[in-house]
Amino acid sequence: MPVQTVFRIQTQGQGLYEFTRDVARWVDGDGLLTLFVRHTSCSLLIQENHDPEVQDDLAAFFSRLVPPTTDPSMLYLTHTYEGPDDMPAHIKAALLPTHLSIPVLNGHLALGTWQGIYLFEHRDRSHSREVVAHLA
Repeated sequence: MPVQTVFRIQTQGQGLYEFTRDVARWVDGDGLLTLFVRHTSCSLLIQENHDPEVQDDLAAFFSRLVPPTTDPSMLYLTHTYEGPDDMPAHIKAALLPTHLSIPVLNGHLALGTWQGIYLFEHRDRSHSREVVAHLA
């Protein structure tokens, strides 16, 4: 029988927010866990959770790859009325996953030693994000 829940993640601007422990406390039994973020300006990642420099470097890389619309290289963008970080956030979300699949074995996430589950916030201001979880 499938089981579902919604994780709510409060963000404080751009960056990676780990929520592995919340998910690990929720899963039970065996199956395939699907996580899906219900927003178009953030993403989901499985990434290293041992060294915080990894998250900092990823955030810095994507900020350089897709700068705000105030950057001269982004003057071609037309969707700008929601702020200079909005359209770049949509581009980042189009490049990165918005859903993940993770096996669950004996009530435990089958993640590697240094792997964690992250919401990657692409907007500058705080948001309350929802991630739907489905275990079947």
